Amino acid sequence: MKATGIVRRIDDLGRVVIPKEIRRTLRLREGTPLEIFTDREGEIILKKYSPMVELAAFATQYAEAMAQSTGLMVCITDRDQIIAVSGGPKKDLLQKNISKQLEHAINERETIVASKDDKQFVPIMAEEMEGITYEAVTPIICEGDAIGAVTLLSRDIKGKFGDMEMKLVTTAAGFLGRQMEG
Repeated sequence: MKATGIVRRIDDLGRVVIPKEIRRTLRLREGTPLEIFTDREGEIILKKYSPMVELAAFATQYAEAMAQSTGLMVCITDRDQIIAVSGGPKKDLLQKNISKQLEHAINERETIVASKDDKQFVPIMAEEMEGITYEAVTPIICEGDAIGAVTLLSRDIKGKFGDMEMKLVTTAAGFLGRQMEG
């Protein structure tokens, strides 16, 4: 655990203000759910709650099935990071923060099918992924909230994404969203 040197007092309602620079760094916005943990030494640990983490093992299996049947790379994200990867370098992608553009697309519930050269192309991570030529991205909606996205990525310079890839990611996102509701 890293000390910040910042000290806050609990107010009369039991609240503690999380400093702005920490909220910005951890992407904590108003309404962001936090899990609260305690340990034996009396430490209180706040952790960003992601309902998709509960679904990570299932999402990984779903991503593997999609990657096997399509031969493409599949990434499933929550609102902050990539939680499942198949058909690509897991160690380079898994648990990496998503790009601001993808976060915006999720929040705006945008469905995207684009080539690398298109204006609407959205990078999955802040660091550029080499060789990605086409993408299909659909937000995962659960109980009316956008909670993540399913992305299908290609490195093939000849193949182009169309209705089939769009339907595939839309079906996957719909299925994962319904799994979270149940």
